[in-house]
Amino acid sequence: MNEFEKVGVSFVKDLRRIVGERAVIYEDREALEAYSSDESGGVYYSHLPEVVVKPENAKQISEIVKLAGDARVPITPRGAGSGLAGGAVPIYGGVVISFERMNKILEIDEENLVAVSEPGVVTNDLCKKVAERNLYYAGYPMSVETSFIGGNVATNAGGSKVIKYGNTVHHILGVEAVLPSGETVRFGGKRRKDSSGYDFVRLLAGSEGTLALFTKIFVNLIPLPGKTVDLLVPFKSTEDAVRNVAVAIKEGGVLPTAVEFIDKLSVKLGEKYNNVVLPFSDTAEAYLIVQFEGKSREELEKIYVNAGKALISHGAMNVFVADNRTNSDKIWKVRRNWLEGIKAFDPYVPTGDVVVPTSEIPKIIDFIKILSKESGVKIPVAGHAADGNLHPAPMKPEDMNPAAWKDYSEEILDKIALKAAELGGAVSGEHGIGFIKKRVLAETKPAQVSIMRSLKRVFDPNGILNPGKLFDL
Repeated sequence: MNEFEKVGVSFVKDLRRIVGERAVIYEDREALEAYSSDESGGVYYSHLPEVVVKPENAKQISEIVKLAGDARVPITPRGAGSGLAGGAVPIYGGVVISFERMNKILEIDEENLVAVSEPGVVTNDLCKKVAERNLYYAGYPMSVETSFIGGNVATNAGGSKVIKYGNTVHHILGVEAVLPSGETVRFGGKRRKDSSGYDFVRLLAGSEGTLALFTKIFVNLIPLPGKTVDLLVPFKSTEDAVRNVAVAIKEGGVLPTAVEFIDKLSVKLGEKYNNVVLPFSDTAEAYLIVQFEGKSREELEKIYVNAGKALISHGAMNVFVADNRTNSDKIWKVRRNWLEGIKAFDPYVPTGDVVVPTSEIPKIIDFIKILSKESGVKIPVAGHAADGNLHPAPMKPEDMNPAAWKDYSEEILDKIALKAAELGGAVSGEHGIGFIKKRVLAETKPAQVSIMRSLKRVFDPNGILNPGKLFDL
């Protein structure tokens, strides 16, 4: 158990000296509550910080970290709060450092194809800004319109386009970060090669704020891809849908940009929430959403005709082609708003993610269906099927009280996570561990967790950065 000091008046006075009066929240419960939870569920997983501070540059962060280190006060870094594993929840109180004011795109370097961003930039804003220069940031999580780029790097976020472009770390060339000592260090930069020792960029990506705090991020850019087309593909059974993931990837002749899975329960809830109707929604048990890119309409047509023929020959009920923005938005709205659509009908729903090799998707889906039946709990599922990353979301039975549901739902999600690891996957593919998945991480990766603890002690001997996340010291 970590032991920390409480925040006192003199400590807060020093924070105000560093960042200014208006950038500190203290002794205002209502304002502090906005920083007490993330999307993992404020109903269950929340803890009030003692103070929130909003720096606007690396120098201020360095001073805050030194101050907290000297006082042995814990620090919890916070981006947009869109995480699903409790990574931004200040479980030991202390200081929340919010990056909301560090929201500038500092540079778009067209010669080197690099953007330099502060961590508090909304990912979608970065995507739009570089697109104005006919450039593309391909590290594209599903929460692109709400998440911050710093949070994406901290969790090594994924998304729908991982099959073609890879997850966040594949697009990060460098970071500037403040270490727990208060020292500011740059790892990587605008270069694309570096064989000079350990790869700290990849180490820090996914470390969930336990080793360092990002102050700048160097993002790889590529030329803006051509046109896109989306296919909505309904299936009579979940089994047919998951078996066709490999068909969508291999037999269309071109690697898709995305292959998304969504089951019937998710679709029906999403239709109500988004006020849309998808074709075959009364008879289809599951859908795939397949996206392709091409340089011209003619090239795209050839791609989707080949893919459509392959999918229908393997059991698809039909293939609906969305080759304009309106139809594409209709298809993706249900998928992008998946969690919001479920929470509109069940505010107690927890979720997260697991990942398995693509070939094991049928087995994990079968396991979830059996678990749903045995537990008496509806478990809608959606996910990035092309890379084996699925999101189960158990829904609270109407007759179960919320307190009992917390433990029961955690047990269900733990079983799914452990099964994913058993199938050669991992307990999280993109949302991270936070504190909610610490137990299953330790159970599935004991040797790795031991090494991570050793690294944590080297970087952060006082244990002040995001304590209680990933593992306990």
